Amino acid sequence: MTLGNTAGIRLTFKLRQEGHFSVLLTAIKTKLKLTDSQKVLMAKHAGISRFTYNWGLATWQDLYQSGLQPNHYLLKKFFNNQVKPVLPWIKEKGICQKITEFAFENLGKAFKNFFDGLSEYPKFKRKGCHESFTINAGGKPIAIGGKRIKLPTIGWVSTYESLPHTTSTKVTISQTAGDWYIACAYQIYPEITSKKSDYVGVDLGIKKLAILSTGVVFVNPKALKRGQALLKRLQRQLARKVKGSNRYKKQKLRIAKLHRKLANIRNDATHKATTYICKNHAVVALEDLNTSGMLKNHRLAGALSDANFSEFRRQVEYKVIRYGGTLIIVDRFYPSSKTCSSCGQIQEISLAQRVYVCQKCQLSVDRDLNASKNLEKYARMAKPCLDVKG
Repeated sequence: MTLGNTAGIRLTFKLRQEGHFSVLLTAIKTKLKLTDSQKVLMAKHAGISRFTYNWGLATWQDLYQSGLQPNHYLLKKFFNNQVKPVLPWIKEKGICQKITEFAFENLGKAFKNFFDGLSEYPKFKRKGCHESFTINAGGKPIAIGGKRIKLPTIGWVSTYESLPHTTSTKVTISQTAGDWYIACAYQIYPEITSKKSDYVGVDLGIKKLAILSTGVVFVNPKALKRGQALLKRLQRQLARKVKGSNRYKKQKLRIAKLHRKLANIRNDATHKATTYICKNHAVVALEDLNTSGMLKNHRLAGALSDANFSEFRRQVEYKVIRYGGTLIIVDRFYPSSKTCSSCGQIQEISLAQRVYVCQKCQLSVDRDLNASKNLEKYARMAKPCLDVKG
């Protein structure tokens, strides 16, 4: 599937054993084809989910300030018994009641991540910002397949693209740039592909998205740079409009759609590159880049974000499992750019030098290709005994 406004985004995030086979849990996200009444219904669900989450967060803070130790189970029980009965609009016809349950689960996860030091303190949700909600069928599987899905209580909804015939325990519906998307997880078996090469080193860059040790180069589309002029013009137009007016809201939607388009271009290039790499190579060597530290350089932060380094690694991590490969993460201090891929001579090289010229053996080669070849050598030393069966 190609990425576009109606495209699916597959994210494999779990591997478990089922009998003699490894089972992958993968997810797909695709755009919904809704009527006007269905869009209103989705907005109501998202509003109830947002209200429940914010109520839970405010109550949690009040209880904590009173010296108590709240949890999302206690809040959910109180909400269902005391608050829900006096709010008839939550039980309106066509509203799935499971949304409040998942809202409290999300609140519990947010606090757990905060206490574990993985995220900041939970914040209140705002209307129109990251609208989403999750529902299930009370423990029963939800059938998925084709271009129509029957959601619990909500009923039949259509999609722009055909989905695989499978089942899922729950679905999440979210809004991006005025359009609604559905995401769900389901099980698949790994697809072991025949490999063109045993080993490959992958060097990531800004001018070029990725350079393989085999000589294959993936071009960086530089989506943000290409859309920067239009984005600035739209933002200047937004600044001249009255905040909160209808024209202001329409202009914000235009900007959101442009951001979505740029993100789709960026993700499409990343998906195509990572899929090719993982399908055709048994062992993939990727450098452990300090992306968060690199982003502190404000001169390069925009270009680095546009290059999608973190997303590139994340996709390689799950796709090598899906296609039967192995990933080797090379230490970030390994001098892949400074080492000659022919004789092993290590010498200093500035960022301005795009060609590596070895002072010992006189090798002259593109610096990124030289780095990728060194990453491949690192992989061969780390995993010398490889038996590739296509």
